[in-house]
Parts: sequence; C-alpha cells; structure tokens
Amino acid sequence: MDQIPEPKPDAKRITALVRKSGKVTGYQLSDQSIVSKQQAVSMAKQGDIAGVGIAHRKDNEYLKAIPDNTENNNLSNLPTITN
Repeated sequence: MDQIPEPKPDAKRITALVRKSGKVTGYQLSDQSIVSKQQAVSMAKQGDIAGVGIAHRKDNEYLKAIPDNTENNNLSNLPTITN
C-alpha cells in the first residue's frame, strides 16, 4: 500500500462495489452516493473515505482495505452493485 490517509471525523465508508463486466468501476458510500473509482481515490486522499488506503498497479491507483484481521470489511467481501 502506497498511502494510508488520515480520515476526517465525518469520513464516509464504502458499503458496496459497483461493477461493470466484472470490473470494479466505482463504490457506493455510507451516505448511499455512488462515486467512480477515480473519485473515490481522490476522496480517500483528502480523508473523505475511512478504512482504505491507496495502492497502485502500473499507472492505475485503486483503493484497498486497511488490514485489520477482519475479513468481512475487506472490499472484496462487500456486496456488489452491477452497472
């Protein structure tokens, strides 16, 4: 993980993944809003999303759950919304 931003007190949490053709394209947040993958990365960097860090693969930044020995809050274990 490249960066673990400090979340603001009112930071939202990711409650579901938005997928299109099997790929994660965005996230549903605890306020029921849906944001794109890139919007979520920017929000996380600003401390607006809690429980995630920023990682990258090649030139692609993405969110990753902060390891805490709890499986049920890993992003891959969250419900999926198809788009």
